[in-house]
Amino acid sequence: MEWVKQDAGPEQLSEDMAQCRQEAWREAQWRSFLYRPIGPVTWRDAQGRSFLGWPASPFGDPFGDRFMEESRLEHFCMRNKGYDLAPVEKK
Repeated sequence: MEWVKQDAGPEQLSEDMAQCRQEAWREAQWRSFLYRPIGPVTWRDAQGRSFLGWPASPFGDPFGDRFMEESRLEHFCMRNKGYDLAPVEKK
């Protein structure tokens, strides 16, 4: 899959991708570290062993994974700029 836009050349695509990646990284960092409402919580697994986890973790919040959030934000930014994902032909 590749980002495509009718009126964008390779240089424009590179610039837009870099900008979207930077903005997505910044927003994901901001959300993951500064918006934690409470500290870590002690959880127990099926064997009764305890471990620390955040309430907004993959165990409790589907959007708690910073890397998935960063990818989602980057895709949103690229689509907002008018790009679409299209399959690339094998050479």
